[in-house]
Amino acid sequence: FCRMQYISGFGNECASEDPRCPGALPEGQNNPQVCPYNLYAEQLSGSAFTCPRSSNKRSWLYRILPSVSHKPFESIDQGHVTHNWDEVDPDPNQLRWKPFEIPKASEKRVDFVNGLHTLCGAGDMRSNNGLAIHIFLCNTSMGNRCFYNSDGDFLIVPQKGKLLIYTEFGKMLVQPNEICVIQRGMRFNIDVFEETRGYILEIYGIHFELPDLGPIGANGLANPRDFMIPVAWFEDRQVPGGYTVINKYQGKLFAAKQDVSPFNVVAWHGNYTPYKYNLENFMVINSVAFDHADPSIFTVLTAKSLCPGVAIADFVIFPPRWGVADKTFRPPYYHRNCMSEFMGLIKGHYEAKQGGFQPGGGSLHSTMTPHGPDADCFEKASKAKLAPERIADGTMAFMFESSLSMAVTKWGLKTSNCLDENYYKCWEPLKSHFTPNSRNPTGPN
Repeated sequence: FCRMQYISGFGNECASEDPRCPGALPEGQNNPQVCPYNLYAEQLSGSAFTCPRSSNKRSWLYRILPSVSHKPFESIDQGHVTHNWDEVDPDPNQLRWKPFEIPKASEKRVDFVNGLHTLCGAGDMRSNNGLAIHIFLCNTSMGNRCFYNSDGDFLIVPQKGKLLIYTEFGKMLVQPNEICVIQRGMRFNIDVFEETRGYILEIYGIHFELPDLGPIGANGLANPRDFMIPVAWFEDRQVPGGYTVINKYQGKLFAAKQDVSPFNVVAWHGNYTPYKYNLENFMVINSVAFDHADPSIFTVLTAKSLCPGVAIADFVIFPPRWGVADKTFRPPYYHRNCMSEFMGLIKGHYEAKQGGFQPGGGSLHSTMTPHGPDADCFEKASKAKLAPERIADGTMAFMFESSLSMAVTKWGLKTSNCLDENYYKCWEPLKSHFTPNSRNPTGPN
């Protein structure tokens, strides 16, 4: 790949124009009577017009033809995309999935849209409140097809295979151990180069933001400068009657035909853009004395609810770091949570479950469902010498956490054939170590 260009900064007010058309951005106004190069002006709004300035999201696009130039939308096959949270009975058990199987290109060509599979979710996109978790499994590029989501934002986590994403704002190359966010209403097309897999967190009606830092201070976690926004790039390409625009609207898929590429934006300015982030840039905060800080210290992005301190969704990672806590059981502790926790693994071995939790798979621990280290991890960590050690080298696990109680789809529980029926057995070897006659049992420390 040639070197991709980006603008740096999270939520910045940015401006960009394709160098092939210098001066394409109007000067001093958004909507002149005649735009430079005879372009069309089009605003893309990501928030209500009257939102406070701090949360007001919009961008102006200057394009060869406006996005309204298409035939009517018609309903198309849903595949495995759903928003029906009642298609199977709820299941409060600890759930774990083996790596989701990617279709072989030699058997069936599947692009990003055809390869979307809804795993679980909650809420309702018509009331702008909720989320869904999807798995994408594909082996071919989208060609003359693009996709946009009227229901919410997509946070895309590739696990296997790089994604070359064409957007109305420009191009992004997103590789495993990077993420990208494509916000509501933005059209995009994805090229892939091998059998490709990943995870998607979709949020309805709100947007991701950086978590507040509080006593941490001004710096740390995901720093704003490390988020990358594409620069303007356009194609003036005719596709007579042959370009398909796919829209997800109220949980259903629709398609419309048009005669031109949708990526005909010559220049743009605003603060409502797609963006990407390299997880290696995360500045880890950790305990340096004893006990655990809560895993919220690993939050990359959050989507807040109306209740202060409670998120519709958090994106949390567990990156390589040092473990130095004294007098402490260092792996994650046993836990029951009022939040729902979906975990995925991009690469490596997760510290609390070295065995069955594999890259490309996942787990769901629902509201108040107990979970924690498997028996082998507990035994080893209880006896380990507490010297400083590297944790999670070569690994990247993540969590989609939500205050909503998520329902699993029929595909997730049955059709995928990836549910690990033996997950519960990783805790069966746990045994009592109770010493009623000795308050201070002998240990390595």
